[in-house]
Amino acid sequence: MQPCLCEVIQLLAALAALLVVLIIIIAHVTAKKMPNLHRSEEEKYFISDNGAKERFPSIHDTPTKDLTVVVPSYNEETRLPVMMAEALEFLQKRQKAQPSYSYEFIIVDDGSKDKTTEVALDYSKRYGSDKVRVLTLTKNRGKGGAVRMGVLVSRGKTILMADADGATKFQDIENVEKELERLKPWPDNMAISCGSRAHLEQESIAKRSMFRTFLMHGFHFLVWFLCVRGVRDTQCGFKLFTREAALRTFSALHVDRWAFDVELLYIAQCLKIPVAEVAVNWTEIEGSKLVPFWSWLQMGRDLLFIRLRYLSRAWKIDTTGKLN
Repeated sequence: MQPCLCEVIQLLAALAALLVVLIIIIAHVTAKKMPNLHRSEEEKYFISDNGAKERFPSIHDTPTKDLTVVVPSYNEETRLPVMMAEALEFLQKRQKAQPSYSYEFIIVDDGSKDKTTEVALDYSKRYGSDKVRVLTLTKNRGKGGAVRMGVLVSRGKTILMADADGATKFQDIENVEKELERLKPWPDNMAISCGSRAHLEQESIAKRSMFRTFLMHGFHFLVWFLCVRGVRDTQCGFKLFTREAALRTFSALHVDRWAFDVELLYIAQCLKIPVAEVAVNWTEIEGSKLVPFWSWLQMGRDLLFIRLRYLSRAWKIDTTGKLN
């Protein structure tokens, strides 16, 4: 006797429910319970002006700079100099106009296989290790892990995450800073201002293949549906944090690779940290590490697992405000 349509639908629904439960279990069981904040002994030091090893400070210390720029870098020996030249020129002009203004760069070499560390150290020698410090990770952690390691040794009152490719014009920091100020009064001195390329979306669609456009819209939907609402472009690598916001969010961050921005903003929303989004000038630079299909697939999986791991309490956010 042929099964009726109703029975087939019930069977499919049961299988779908079973699959969902299985995915939740896998997400929970495979989750590393604590963020990876461990540093090897080598990663605790930078090279000072006299060539000696000097211990990095901690984000828990009192800030001694107005701004820290954290630059995650993986195989960036050719693109890093362009970004650094633009950023240093801008900040030097600001410091000349405001002599009391102070800044630093933390260039994080994320286990590169090229001469990224050597190129970065050249800037440290030229401008001094008080302005440019190099943190070389002993193995590749992923962009999120690299940014986190840089943030945790920062001295700035505000901390800017900026990509090594220079895709975002550094002078746009002024607009990002204005949006951060606009969020005042900051609850518990915490706020985040995100650069955004959302205003360029229609222009970029015209240059993309239909398949890449489909992947982009699919990713945006998953971000909205699973994790973050109210931020149109979660992935722009130009974000400014108050020191306290950087400490709270990066200390709780689990995801080390491409989807880390989404988890970061998810954490911020759970902690009720004000988040602003401001348009920035952006140019696609050759040499992207993002492999379209596989990177989007990995990010989609990460988005689902972020949501499931927080829902299943495999990952927890400390909302008490206490930090070790």
